Amino acid sequence: MSAYHVANASGLIKLDAMENPYTWPDDVRASWLETLKTCELNRYPDPEAKLLTQTIRQRNNIPPAFDVLLGNGSDELIQILLMALPPTARVMSTQPSFVMYQQISQSLGLSFINIPLLPGSFELDLPTMLGAIADHQPAIIFLAYPNNPTGNLFSAEAINKIIAAANGLVVIDEAYAPFADASYMGELARHENLLVMRTVSKLGLAGLRLGYLVGAPAILEQLNKIRLPYNINILTQVTARFALTHHALFDEQTQLICAERTRVYEHLCNMPGITAYPSAANFILFKTPKDKATDIFAAIRQRGVLIKNLSPQGGLLIDCLRVTIGKPEENRAFIAALKSCLD
Repeated sequence: MSAYHVANASGLIKLDAMENPYTWPDDVRASWLETLKTCELNRYPDPEAKLLTQTIRQRNNIPPAFDVLLGNGSDELIQILLMALPPTARVMSTQPSFVMYQQISQSLGLSFINIPLLPGSFELDLPTMLGAIADHQPAIIFLAYPNNPTGNLFSAEAINKIIAAANGLVVIDEAYAPFADASYMGELARHENLLVMRTVSKLGLAGLRLGYLVGAPAILEQLNKIRLPYNINILTQVTARFALTHHALFDEQTQLICAERTRVYEHLCNMPGITAYPSAANFILFKTPKDKATDIFAAIRQRGVLIKNLSPQGGLLIDCLRVTIGKPEENRAFIAALKSCLD
């Protein structure tokens, strides 16, 4: 194994980590700071984060029949899910996808099964996945929707067939839901083995480290036995609740990011030697000329812009780079830096 590496972005335009580039207006920030004055830092936080959970329910129209489990980012929720499994359990996901599914599984000694996506489209290889489900009977299947790092939404028909075929849990990871007009939250009532996982990080609250899992009470009751007490600190609880009540601000920022995503994608599609892939997230994956990805990544960095080099991961990501959608001026700097590398 190797540690999860986070690049140093000091002095660079940071377009490598799928963050919302926008901050809060001064009046909203001042109002937020006023709410923090009531925090009793000498006391433990509400272990169930009841007020925050209620706000999350309202904001996401979560039916009363389903419970919500909060985590210190989605990473902790993934860890809780995997810690609940017996040591002989198998875990399945796609390749490529979010690396923490595999990393946490391996750190717990669980058997992890990767099913490669289809080349070019990055769509689910349904026959292979259904065959692997029948052969290995995974206890948990993780499907990122949209997928990271490819940015695409998998076929809903294929996902439904996977859910129907699975004897274990199917976790739909909707980290990028704010940028995609698609969700499985409304499908929970149809599938007893379905869980939906989200985070506030991509929405614009990455510094809070807050994720939430939605599903049947019988399942979340068991997972709650593993959750550490007081895992959501009081500052996160108060700040996230404040922010989610100002959803109009985040909706406006999301619209700006989606508009910029379209503009950046069009620029990439018009660059010689570059293949850009459609995205329903706040980033774009693109392929560079053969064996040029690392050199182009380094050259862009030298010009003051940090993106993500995925080529070292191999497989379908060979020669691929990923750029997060930033502010218009940041995106222009990225486009200019990439063009100068290709000239």
